[in-house]
Parts: sequence; C-alpha cells; structure tokens
Amino acid sequence: QVQLVEYGGGLVQAGGSLRLSCAASGLTFSNYGMGWFRQAPGKEREFVSRISAGGSRLYYADSLKGRFTISRDNAKNTVYLQMNSLTPEDTAVYYCAAARVVIHPTKEADYDYWGQGTQVTVSS
Repeated sequence: QVQLVEYGGGLVQAGGSLRLSCAASGLTFSNYGMGWFRQAPGKEREFVSRISAGGSRLYYADSLKGRFTISRDNAKNTVYLQMNSLTPEDTAVYYCAAARVVIHPTKEADYDYWGQGTQVTVSS
C-alpha cells in the first residue's frame, strides 16, 4: 500500500519560511519522480515543483522560481519543499505526488499517488 504523508505545514508570517517534507512508503521511491502541487481556497490545484527520480532534473512553476526549492533524499524516501519569502498568496493546501512515468511534469494526471495534503497559511 503506497502512502505519501506530508509534514511541516503551519502558520507563518509574510516573509517567513517553511520546509515541507513528504515521506513515502510502499513504493520504490528512487524509481519515482516527485511533485508538489497546491490548492488555494476557491481555486484549482496547481503545479508547484517537481524533481526527477534521481534528483538531477528540477521543474518549478514560473511564478515560484527563486523562492521555492525542491530536493529529495532517496535514502530516507523523502522529498522536501523549501519555501522562502512567503506571501499570503502562498496560502494553500500543499500536496506531494509520485509519478512512475512523467510526460507532462506539471499535469496532475501524470501522477500515480497523492498525499492528503498539509495546510500552509501565511499571515500578512
């Protein structure tokens, strides 16, 4: 049974930082590309970032480049999202997802497994 569990969400003031973690189990983690998506209140879920299975290829939403950094530790079956200079517009539920084969890294349909999400709230 595949499980993805996100950690690290919470309440932070604007300008602050958070690091999200996503721990995976039940799959061969090093065979999966991992992505982060987010869904703000009243909005559709959107792509945030993705890292390839080996960690060499990184993708970011254009609007987030320079503030967010994705990384992974295959020995710990964990993917991370470091978020800096947070603004209230970053308030959302953040989801991690795993993809065995990815053709379109930003598309939800390419991902096989999803976590339950972790809430990030940025106060002004």
